[in-house]
Amino acid sequence: MANTYSSCFYHIVFSTKHRDPLIKPAIENRVWEYVGGIARKHRMIALQVGGIEDHLHALVLSPPRYSPSQIAQYLKGESSKWIHEELPDLRFSSWQDGYGVFTVNKSLVPKVIDYIKNQHAHHQNESFEDEYRRLMALPGIDYDERYVFD
Repeated sequence: MANTYSSCFYHIVFSTKHRDPLIKPAIENRVWEYVGGIARKHRMIALQVGGIEDHLHALVLSPPRYSPSQIAQYLKGESSKWIHEELPDLRFSSWQDGYGVFTVNKSLVPKVIDYIKNQHAHHQNESFEDEYRRLMALPGIDYDERYVFD
């Protein structure tokens, strides 16, 4: 082929260390916007970033040059550094070591955007732990419960 064509949509999910409820509503928009800026810096498009106090969701359109692990590394590492520098009173230790990454078909992108936008309402009825298990069950990801949460 003469050119490279791709459609790499990734739904990335990660939590604060020990799921500490640190990302309070007063600062969450700053954090979500910064994560979107990290994506732009690396020539990705953050279609939606959101979450609640203890975790973050990002729907990212990425060029194929980035692996999902590189994307997670950029989002987690650079946002963690920024939080430490810009929000020192937060006492943020870090994001959890792991993450979830799920490919998204373009036809489902609007649904995932709405899902991320409505995290506050969604989590009135479901814990992060149950949500994460459900997200892993949708594509049939096998996991050992002993190693899912730290």
